Amino acid sequence: MEPGTQAAMQTAKHRAAEAIMACSAELIELSRFIHRHPEVSFEEYAAAEAVRHAVAAAGYSLEDPDESLPTAVRGALWGTARDRPDFSVAVLAEYDALEGLGHGCGHNLMAAAGVGAAAGLAAVQDYFGGEVRFLGTPAEERGAGKEDMIRLGFFDGLDAALIVHPYDRNQLAVPALALEDLEVSFHGEAAHAATSPWNGRNALDAMVQLFGAVGLWRQQLKDSARVHGVITDGGEAPNIIPAYTSALFMLRAHNDAELAHMQRRFREIVEASALAHACGAEVKSIGASKTMRDNRAIGEAFQRNAAALGFEFPEAEASRVGSTDMGNVSQIVPAIHPFLQICEEGVPLHSESFREAAASRRAADACVRAAVALAQTAIELLLDRELQARVRREFATTEKHNDTADEGVNA
Repeated sequence: MEPGTQAAMQTAKHRAAEAIMACSAELIELSRFIHRHPEVSFEEYAAAEAVRHAVAAAGYSLEDPDESLPTAVRGALWGTARDRPDFSVAVLAEYDALEGLGHGCGHNLMAAAGVGAAAGLAAVQDYFGGEVRFLGTPAEERGAGKEDMIRLGFFDGLDAALIVHPYDRNQLAVPALALEDLEVSFHGEAAHAATSPWNGRNALDAMVQLFGAVGLWRQQLKDSARVHGVITDGGEAPNIIPAYTSALFMLRAHNDAELAHMQRRFREIVEASALAHACGAEVKSIGASKTMRDNRAIGEAFQRNAAALGFEFPEAEASRVGSTDMGNVSQIVPAIHPFLQICEEGVPLHSESFREAAASRRAADACVRAAVALAQTAIELLLDRELQARVRREFATTEKHNDTADEGVNA
């Protein structure tokens, strides 16, 4: 890197950090506001409005919400240094909550960290020549909102995408499983459960059989596969043969090809359960997430910046698995999805304990430092031509993780 660029980068990093620290109280209040007002997937109206207001105040040009995805936010900021590379970096934020649990995944912190990074980058607009795009992304927990945003063009023209997630430890990446969210319903015929049950077709019996069959199916699935579901409508009253039942399921697999095997088999099990009880069945896909394709060149830059802020990364990372629609983004744009510690190790995601941790003083401090790490990584990407080349080269030569299933898949 040219000496002048190196000096400019260090100055820009320092100025961005100062700007983020100057608005840290507002960032923490944004995080806590979202935490106090949890909204589930596709219904994050208050969170999206708060995020939109904060990003606009930082100087970003905002697009009007898309009618089909009103809780998504898109803002753009263009650098004014014409002698710098034309590179486009997106900083992402999530803000949806879990049904019944609230922010047990800490997305309130992700929103504030993304907004903070955007504010820090706005403060150094005169140091870069490319684009910083802020993307507020709805429905990560259920529905894969980022896939909808991809279809709507929110990610068109990007060279890199950055997001950070709270966790009980620091990890540059956690293996992500391919996922499909499904809604299953059975349609039967109601009857009086005592006087004429023979006139009914029991949709609840079909649903119970489905859960039993899924339980037996699990013994033939690979260790990385997951199937889990909950009944959302089990009938109206015990003295009425249920004419309708519904449930939500999630299917997860090591890659997209293995998930396809599971999808076909699951639908066959649903059809068999319906046939056994003379019911109709419907399987509706709510959304799907792909496996994560982490860009190591960007990850190494983020690790350097985060480590300088006190985040220590273990040499050997755990093999925990979950799913994220950031995987969908990573298949079309070089991306990272690191995890930063906000609580004691062992506190599980999607728990009441993690929900409380996401509103703690320790989490607030980690959130502000995460914003700085995101902004400083984006600055490196915007200014360092060599890093840009490595990112592009890696993305062009690294195979996608979703193309083929292992031989002998038995789903």
